[in-house]
Amino acid sequence: MSDVLLVERRGAVDWVTLNRPERLNALDETLTTALRTYFEGLYEDRDCRIVVLRGAGRGFCAGADLASELVRQVQEDGAGAAMKAQRDIRNVMLAMRRCPQPIIALLHGAAVGGGFVMALASDIRIATPDTRMNAAFIKVGLGGCDVGVSYLLPRLVGASVSSELLLTGRYLAPERALALGLISELVPQEALEAAAAPYIEAMLATAPLGLALTKEVLNANLDAPGFEAALALEDRNQVLLSQTRDFREGAAAFREKRPPRFEGR
Repeated sequence: MSDVLLVERRGAVDWVTLNRPERLNALDETLTTALRTYFEGLYEDRDCRIVVLRGAGRGFCAGADLASELVRQVQEDGAGAAMKAQRDIRNVMLAMRRCPQPIIALLHGAAVGGGFVMALASDIRIATPDTRMNAAFIKVGLGGCDVGVSYLLPRLVGASVSSELLLTGRYLAPERALALGLISELVPQEALEAAAAPYIEAMLATAPLGLALTKEVLNANLDAPGFEAALALEDRNQVLLSQTRDFREGAAAFREKRPPRFEGR
């Protein structure tokens, strides 16, 4: 897609690599724009079913690039420039949650600040023992709540741990992240790509629309006003999916004791 964001499509899976290794893949204006453009483009992309997100070099993402021209501009040009920069970055997280494709984040090295929130905005996280995660914002004179972390983190680890991390900016060790359920696996760095394979295989074995709507309903029902509202949304989607060819194929395959051949219809 660009020099700073590499996209390799393998079948129905996009392998997306943040590619500013000399800056630990920190988010400058160019990388932020590339990420937002890519994830927004997925809304209508029915050929891509899964995204694997990772970082080149020694880390996943070191957050905002505080040495970039964008930061200087924000400091000199005031609130208007600051609001534009703020919305540019937070819109990456919004696009990640809105896109119908599940996102697997492969974390190693630095996953801090905005990089930490990109990991939280993903659907599945796998990390290495050297992964360093924190909400770094409060350490540089900003508030600890930024680009969606105060929404995403409590829903993953609860209010108490979130308060600890956001108020202090302290690092979350990967072993503790695993115990909290924030990451699904902790693997050696050389096994990081291979660790994604079972998740990809399992998701590719599902009906395409069923997979996309599962992400949609799961995200929506995190904020459901009550149990009945959550049930209503599940009911709607199951009724819609029951009318598809893929459901007829899935039921036939179950009866015939064979793997289903889903076509996305």
